Amino acid sequence: MSTKKEKGAVAVAVVELDSSDDENAAGAARPNINSASSKKVTPQVTPQAQQPQQQQQPAAGGQQALATRSFWKAGEYVVGPSKRPAMAQGQLEHARVHPKFLHSNATSHKWAFGAIAELLDNGVDEIQSGATFVSVDKIDLRKDNSPALLFRDDGGGMNPEGLRKCMSLGYSTKKSNTTIGQYGNGFKTSTMRLGADAIVFSRATRGSKATQSIGLLSYTFLRKTGQDDVIVPMIDFDISGNWVEPIIYSSQDDWSSNLKIILEWSPFGSKEDLLQQFEDIGAHGTKIIIYNLWLNDEGVYELSFDDDDEDIRLRDEANHGSLTKLNKKTVDILNHVSYRFRYSLRAYASILYLRKFTNFQVIIRGKPVQKYDIQDDLIHVKVITYRPQLATISTEVTVETTIGFTKQAPDLPVTGFNVYHKNRLIRPFWKVTADGSSKGNGVIGILEANFIEPAHDKQDFERSSLFIRLETRLKQMVMEYWKGHCHLVGYQALVPSECKLQKDRAVKHSVAPTPIIAIQDMSNGQHSPQAVVKSDGSTEAMSVEEICEENIQLFMRYEKHVQKEDELKQTINNLKKEVEFAKRKRDQLSAYLETKRKQKAAEHNSGQTNI
Repeated sequence: MSTKKEKGAVAVAVVELDSSDDENAAGAARPNINSASSKKVTPQVTPQAQQPQQQQQPAAGGQQALATRSFWKAGEYVVGPSKRPAMAQGQLEHARVHPKFLHSNATSHKWAFGAIAELLDNGVDEIQSGATFVSVDKIDLRKDNSPALLFRDDGGGMNPEGLRKCMSLGYSTKKSNTTIGQYGNGFKTSTMRLGADAIVFSRATRGSKATQSIGLLSYTFLRKTGQDDVIVPMIDFDISGNWVEPIIYSSQDDWSSNLKIILEWSPFGSKEDLLQQFEDIGAHGTKIIIYNLWLNDEGVYELSFDDDDEDIRLRDEANHGSLTKLNKKTVDILNHVSYRFRYSLRAYASILYLRKFTNFQVIIRGKPVQKYDIQDDLIHVKVITYRPQLATISTEVTVETTIGFTKQAPDLPVTGFNVYHKNRLIRPFWKVTADGSSKGNGVIGILEANFIEPAHDKQDFERSSLFIRLETRLKQMVMEYWKGHCHLVGYQALVPSECKLQKDRAVKHSVAPTPIIAIQDMSNGQHSPQAVVKSDGSTEAMSVEEICEENIQLFMRYEKHVQKEDELKQTINNLKKEVEFAKRKRDQLSAYLETKRKQKAAEHNSGQTNI
């Protein structure tokens, strides 16, 4: 096969992953590894036949077998001394990433479905490049007949430079209002959370050049060859012509070395097998195969593929026993999407995105996912507008929350808010009411909170002041909605005397919030009713729900006063600026008048002298 040297190429295809968030950094944006670095890597990745000497000295960074196939134990090994060679004169120091970091970085995903969702997000982000689907499936590898996860999309694909950005740590080009990804870490954390190894095939066209690239991120390879730096072998092909030509960055030997590593540590035994993987990609797109899937503590695969041919399930969550032995209410709860999403990928994917896609499908095991619109499952629907206070943003943000009772209320006590960020579900069925309280049962809400940032695993939000204010506001929404609608589904409404009591209590509080302290009767362990001691020393009996509601009301009044205080401070600052401006004008006028006075005095003295 003929080879072709790419003009202007500055890198060898073996990449040492630097950790960088700087999109302008050359090390993150380009495969900028010199020949010396490449030669250093080659002796460390020799075939297994040349590894006995490494096995004799595991403490010195030699071959280390994976002690366990359980994800939560795969990082439990001792890091040996570094084998870093001496730096060449004039070479700059750069941050190194130990293979153990791949595992510890992936522990940000406590939930395997959270890792799968990251890879689905990557496919959804390709909609802007023309993608029409993203699919996840289970395949059996011919090499050892073991199961593997296959992710595929028909987006724009990645050229050689794009694949290297994908494999680098912390590098992200997805910083816009239309893309879900933003941290540049999702691919690494998600693949390593699901399995020990991942191989990527991507085909792309940029301008007049069409390429296809292969990259291997293998925890098994790094561990078993005793690497102390994350090394990702990659090879690229130019397919612009009528045949497939290798793209040579440094030398033919370097390219062949990368191919050799990929063939040894991937499920594919020949270059022809690798190239065959591009046949179902089409003109452009990406395919990811994750293999050596992790096992649970019982030594079986964490993901179950046998319970449902059209689904992927979490084995430990799905083992909830036979539903026939349970009462109807429990069966209804277990069959509701608020419970099924915990163990069924199809159920989770059905609520993963807030808005239905046009001309795009999420496909699981060959069958498209039907979107489950939570709002369609609600009755007595009400839309509530919330305007969060954003000190850093001048424009006002408005958040609309849809709230209502589930159709099965009061028989089905499912409750919680489904909070999305940029169309992506972050917190499903988030229960904001107090445990043990009947208020709020059956109330479900949906909102999109783009004004707060999600955590790195996209399964929660950062605990900022904005988040705490949102949580408080949602609690108030539930209580207010419950008061006006609970009787519509069979719950007992507040009697007029209770409404009057709460109204009178609200009137008693003046401008400043009055702190209340709940004292529990610890003698009998009961929580309700309780005595509430107020600042004036008076007491009155209140239930737990009333205390919570009282505190929410006080907090909201406090928030209004804080907002009013901020407005007054802003008014004061504006008035101060006006005063300063008036003072400057006064000083200018005074100086001008003084100059005029002096001029007139000088003219007067000059006239007298002439006389």
